[in-house]
Amino acid sequence: MTDMLVKLYTLPELAPVLAQQNTQGVEIRRALVPERHLVVDWVRQHWGAAWASECDTALVRQPVSCFVAIEAAHLVGFACHEATYKNFFGPFGVDPAQQRRGIGEALLLTTLHDMAAHGYAYAIIGGAGPGDFFTRVAGAIPIADSSSGIYRGLLRSR
Repeated sequence: MTDMLVKLYTLPELAPVLAQQNTQGVEIRRALVPERHLVVDWVRQHWGAAWASECDTALVRQPVSCFVAIEAAHLVGFACHEATYKNFFGPFGVDPAQQRRGIGEALLLTTLHDMAAHGYAYAIIGGAGPGDFFTRVAGAIPIADSSSGIYRGLLRSR
């Protein structure tokens, strides 16, 4: 998968996206450290150990760089930044049963706006999965010759 680049100074407004989620009963917020075990276990269950490790790192940073989507006291999505490298967005996921409700868009934009608030002008989405989603929501563009990128040579369990 190819890495992508996002201009953080041209992001869409966040407030309308969050308001739309609130009307659906979905809260998007920064994860709390006491929730670490719950969030990391949920990520491991849905997306595996590698993403859980990255998420764990985002949850021990100060300030925490992991955001969660919660509906009816249940976790339905998450997004992190600066988990593996500075200025990198990810990992990121929404429960497949909850997709197509705008939760992913809200998590992506919340996280990217947080990166902008930390002084970054651009963000890198490492190994971007659905590239068209990132382009549509945040104007992301592919970075040439970046397949495998930072994850090249990553240790894998047997």
